[in-house]
Amino acid sequence: MTALETPVRTFDRRLITPLVLGSILNPVNSSMLAVALVPIAVTFHAVPAETAWLVAGLYLATATGQPVVGRLVDRYGARKLYLAGAALVGIAGLIGTFAPSLWVLVVARVLLGFGTCAGYPAAMYLIRRSGVEKPGGLLTTLSVSAQTIVVIGPTVGGLLIGAAGWRALFAVNIPLAVLCLVLGSLILPRSVPVAGLAKLDFLGIGLFGGTLTVLMLFLMSPSIGHLWLLPLTVALAAGFVWRERRYVDPFLDVRVFGGNAPLITTYVRTLLAQTVAYAYLYGFTQWLEAGRGLSASHAGLILLPMSLVAIGVSTLTGRRAEFRGKLLVGAISQVVACALMLVLNSGSALWIPVLISIICGLPQGLNSLANQNAVYFQADPERMGASAGLLRTFAYLGAMVSSAATGTFFKHGADTAGLHDLAIFLIVVATILLVVVLADRSLNRIGAPATERS
Repeated sequence: MTALETPVRTFDRRLITPLVLGSILNPVNSSMLAVALVPIAVTFHAVPAETAWLVAGLYLATATGQPVVGRLVDRYGARKLYLAGAALVGIAGLIGTFAPSLWVLVVARVLLGFGTCAGYPAAMYLIRRSGVEKPGGLLTTLSVSAQTIVVIGPTVGGLLIGAAGWRALFAVNIPLAVLCLVLGSLILPRSVPVAGLAKLDFLGIGLFGGTLTVLMLFLMSPSIGHLWLLPLTVALAAGFVWRERRYVDPFLDVRVFGGNAPLITTYVRTLLAQTVAYAYLYGFTQWLEAGRGLSASHAGLILLPMSLVAIGVSTLTGRRAEFRGKLLVGAISQVVACALMLVLNSGSALWIPVLISIICGLPQGLNSLANQNAVYFQADPERMGASAGLLRTFAYLGAMVSSAATGTFFKHGADTAGLHDLAIFLIVVATILLVVVLADRSLNRIGAPATERS
């Protein structure tokens, strides 16, 4: 059973502002940091493999926390989780603003990861609970707002660093958190207590988090000496599946996912697409600064065309029910953009990275929107919060893979040789994504009437 919000016949438009604001907290902290890694490394005398933990720490926390918080939203409603998350974001912003060392900064990023977990599952939950027959406009608003932040974040972050230093990127969370707390308290509906709920699946949550943590530890430092982490990952994952199949109210009902191949495929597509997207956002941006010699603000401006293309594409295509076409264009664009990275060097003309930025705007505007909308139709309505959270988990798994790849290929600095190695890796990932999209026939049936799906 799930929590029941105060009944509504139509979606309350006042909810849009707090839900969008809560949903963009993670993209804000994801994208702006892309241009801050080099300045932070200079401040704390760190190498890329160390600053990679600033990326991985947030995404590990969020990958674990999103489905957990999503499940809590399913059980107890959106309001309490939304407000608790906003408060944690404010605390993390304070810690990051005054962090005396790199590892304190990593702690702040981990707290930010947990704090930003509630906004997106809460939004998807309330939209689904409202019973809106055609949610395309609302889902597009969520996607476009997140995409807008992701793609303009590096530009805004670069300008903030130029004006006030990299600590401003953490300080900005404080007023954002306060605004979420005020709007959430005033607007979000209160939940009606539901009797008879089983005890929360703490063991399942622990096994899930342990699996992701051990896997991340290996990805961040892959070596022969760390191979023992892989069988430990498998053992924890097996224990998680065993637990979830037997618990009366599991954290993630693996039986539901096991019988829903289209939903699982959507999660796999998300992982692959976001691996490329985040490697471009973090790895390519580091190369622009360290390998091409641009300032943080100039590197952010190079990514501005991606912003404009992604926003335009999301806005123009958001209400259209087409899924396969969007994903095909997104996958092909990623292959082309990564291939162009192979021609770059420290003296390349600036129009080449600008062209790459423009091409990357297409998958940024298409992939996330199509996968988000697919989950809305493919997931069990009673587990929409957890399913939406798990979508973000796979996105952040992609971010963790990209962070590990960037740390590996930029082990001795963000030079051109490392960029070319990273590009080859990303071409392989994007090609696999293209194959997955071509093989998924269920994409043609998403959102169709039941008679057409049968």
